[in-house]
Amino acid sequence: MTRREIRRHLFCIMFNAGFYGEEEYEEQYGMYWDALDEEPEEAAKAEIHDKFIAIMDKKDEIDAMIDADTKGWKLERLCKADINILRIAIYEMKWDEAVPLQVAINEAVELAKTYGTDSSPGFVNGILGSIAKRIGEN
Repeated sequence: MTRREIRRHLFCIMFNAGFYGEEEYEEQYGMYWDALDEEPEEAAKAEIHDKFIAIMDKKDEIDAMIDADTKGWKLERLCKADINILRIAIYEMKWDEAVPLQVAINEAVELAKTYGTDSSPGFVNGILGSIAKRIGEN
């Protein structure tokens, strides 16, 4: 499974889980795989699970970073797809040393083109560009 496919599955799991409480994350994770026609290799599935849990553990911190750059917009008003794309990218930018910063941004923009609105790619790119500057300063 490619890194892009891993991100796509991770996005879908996070998007679905966002409609449920934290106590149902594991159940939603399992239901996602049950709904697929094919079973991914265990290594990829484990990587997705580990990243899902890591992102959800840092969700409040990630959301605060998003909130700092969406002046005049509360997080609840943003497109759910955009929020989850941003969460994945910010996690990769700040905590996943295996993913170069620019790759995280580019991959997020590609996800936004597929799953977001017409304005999502530019919005995601702008927010991540601002966050990348702050991360680079630290």
